[in-house]
Amino acid sequence: MATFSVIVFPGSNCDHDAYHAAKHVMDQEARFIWHKEERLGEGVDVVIVPGGFSYGDHLRAGAIAQFSPIMKDVIRFAEEGGLVLGICNGFQVLCECGLLPGALARNERLRFVCKETPLRTERTDTPFTNALAPGRVIRVPVAHGEGKYYADEETLDRLEANDQVLFRYTDADGNATPEANPNGSARGIAGIVSEAGNVCGLMPHPERCAETLIGSGDGALVFESVLNHLGERSPVAA
Repeated sequence: MATFSVIVFPGSNCDHDAYHAAKHVMDQEARFIWHKEERLGEGVDVVIVPGGFSYGDHLRAGAIAQFSPIMKDVIRFAEEGGLVLGICNGFQVLCECGLLPGALARNERLRFVCKETPLRTERTDTPFTNALAPGRVIRVPVAHGEGKYYADEETLDRLEANDQVLFRYTDADGNATPEANPNGSARGIAGIVSEAGNVCGLMPHPERCAETLIGSGDGALVFESVLNHLGERSPVAA
């Protein structure tokens, strides 16, 4: 059985969703870690940095959370090869603390966007996507005001060359058009992975669509991929 640790900052609002997906949907161990803790503890397999508005998004999203005491140990955990999944605000935090390249800026139309959006799977040999088929389009909700992924052209070219782009915003048929891009992200990027392959950040919320009871169950495939990588089984996979 895998153990998921969910980081909780002041302003986190998707921590319980992530906990529910790991513990009640995937039937794994899960625990909350308060941002003032200095250690993740023993036996952690996966760290989830969840969505929300850590520290009220003061300065900019994720800018203050990167200095929380627990983040030093999250960085250590990642540098030692541990799996880290940053969702929405979590993606912003991982970029701010340097575990992932680039940054998340205000949405192109300067409006909060909240809707279900199709994502095309770009790579399937990672701990976060191995349960998906290449090119598969999944439906995952987004809910953010600062979700526009940005990086300079050199960084974007390096991400493409290294196959670090995991998901792209597309239409229902898998076409990456400007109209399908909900926030103006560079090259339609919705999610990326670190060069080492163990740190993933994505703006859409797989934890909010991990059960068909509430619509799309496609998000469970991200969690299922993690369990596949760890050699675990889940009720979803079974």
